[in-house]
Amino acid sequence: MGDLISGADPLDPARIAEVKSWLASQFDAAGKDVPEFEYTPRSIAHLHSLATASQAKTQAAGIVAADFRQKAAEYRSQAMGDISLRKTGVEEKRAKVQKESKILLDYTRKAIARLTYLKRTLAQLEDDVAPCEAQMENWNTNLAIMVSKERQYLQQYSNYKAMLNRVGYTPEISHGVLVEMAEHRKDLEKKTRPILDTLRSYQDLPPDKALAALAIEDKKRQYAAAEKHLEDVLQSALATSE
Repeated sequence: MGDLISGADPLDPARIAEVKSWLASQFDAAGKDVPEFEYTPRSIAHLHSLATASQAKTQAAGIVAADFRQKAAEYRSQAMGDISLRKTGVEEKRAKVQKESKILLDYTRKAIARLTYLKRTLAQLEDDVAPCEAQMENWNTNLAIMVSKERQYLQQYSNYKAMLNRVGYTPEISHGVLVEMAEHRKDLEKKTRPILDTLRSYQDLPPDKALAALAIEDKKRQYAAAEKHLEDVLQSALATSE
């Protein structure tokens, strides 16, 4: 109607070609053939108006779609950036968790190994308890024996000390002095033995009692002199030790 009012020729071949092209595209999109109808000035004008409006809407829709596609691309890019950042954060957290898990696992393994060692040590100690108790009991028995022996040795020491005091032993009489006194005693016995032998021979003295008495007195003086000599030797030995 607008085309008729504007004075445009509805049967313009170019307009008819545009209408046919538009109809073909629309029906092809629907998968159908363009139906046969009569192209009149009125139908051409009406279809041309529809084609023009459709093309305008299609162009506008294309612009909107392009804008949507651009915005979608921008959103996708932004989303991918956010996802990438989140992915990076997640990967960092995962790496941190894996590291902490590895450290915890290492600590756990060490703790298990330590626990196993302690259990083994405890079992060994429990196995050693009985022998140790037996050994301690043996030590206690030996200690009691040693204490008893100590008392016995102290008593013997006290007895020996009392005996030495009774016989007149003093610290000044050393082993060397005793040895020297023994040597002098042997020497004195050696010297007095002939005198003793002589005295024994007096059993066979002659009947003359006066001569026998004189001889006996002489031998007694010799024997007394020998004893005096022994006493002097002992005193000299003691004085030397002091």
